[in-house]
Amino acid sequence: MNATQNMSLEAAPKLRYSARELVADPQVLEKLQRRSNLIGLALVGHSWGMIFAAMALFYVFPNPISFLFAVAIIGARQLGLAILMHDAAHNALFRTLSWNNGLSDALCGHPMMARTDAYRRYHLVHHRNTQQDNDPDLILSKPFPITRKSLRRKLIRDLTGQTGYQQRKAQIINAFGPKGIGFFASLQHFNTKLGGALLANLVILAICSAAFHWSYYLMFWVLPFLTYHMAITRLRNIAEHAIVPDDNDAFRSSRTTRANWLARLFIAPYWVNYHVEHHLIMHVPCYRLPLFEKTLAAAGLAERRETEPGYFNVLKRASSRPDSEDGPGDIVHDGRNRLKGNFSDGFSQTPSL
Repeated sequence: MNATQNMSLEAAPKLRYSARELVADPQVLEKLQRRSNLIGLALVGHSWGMIFAAMALFYVFPNPISFLFAVAIIGARQLGLAILMHDAAHNALFRTLSWNNGLSDALCGHPMMARTDAYRRYHLVHHRNTQQDNDPDLILSKPFPITRKSLRRKLIRDLTGQTGYQQRKAQIINAFGPKGIGFFASLQHFNTKLGGALLANLVILAICSAAFHWSYYLMFWVLPFLTYHMAITRLRNIAEHAIVPDDNDAFRSSRTTRANWLARLFIAPYWVNYHVEHHLIMHVPCYRLPLFEKTLAAAGLAERRETEPGYFNVLKRASSRPDSEDGPGDIVHDGRNRLKGNFSDGFSQTPSL
């Protein structure tokens, strides 16, 4: 990037930039945007491999430590599957366009009770209106900062399964459609919304039963999904957009959080921590985001980003409100809004304030 372009970017921060504004070299830009079927399949295979390897670890060494380790690893890889589906929603996981729907649903979305096409429609609205009043994900960042007591209550609800239960309950109820549409229409509506998810979970149950025991589906798929996965999904939500310094600057309306190998293993799989880079050019595949960061640094733009050195630093900032001000939040969460931020298809109604 030449000095004139850099000065232009510095002088006029805005909500969105074109890819060519950020990356002047066409060859570098082409490399950043290049998709790979092989890499996409490898990432999906890696996620499922770690899930079943964690089950096997407990099968061979059944004890409380291996149980907790397996639940955490599997919960993190469930988030990983959702992240890979998110990439597919941007048509960035696979080079073959149709795979970003069909394979993404079968291998990533449906096991997580989500659908790529529905999530895409909802999620692109978030990208067009990041941190604006019509951002459907504003409900996830607007309440912060909160008190430590409030954060503690939220994490307890996550880790004890209360949040996951409420979200899945709301999702299943909504899948049957509005009241009064009739029995068969309700079943058809459910099949459209969650038929694929039901089939995928039956397949996971069958694999667990054949390889280990049917109870492994409950212990090492349902339990992580409703507990640890929910807690780190909340942490991801907070890190990405809560208490950002400028809602009207694409470099500062999102946050990139540093993640060491331990954080990548248990909290932030598949480069999800590079969130500023993702918002700047949303169709860059997740595995090329580190290269995009280096490209920004070479152009003198990396220092403009909102960053934090780690996830616990983000939590500290997000819970900086004094405990003396602890009390109910302003945002009213109904059954539909409980699904926000969980890689679901989202819902169109505006959250109540």
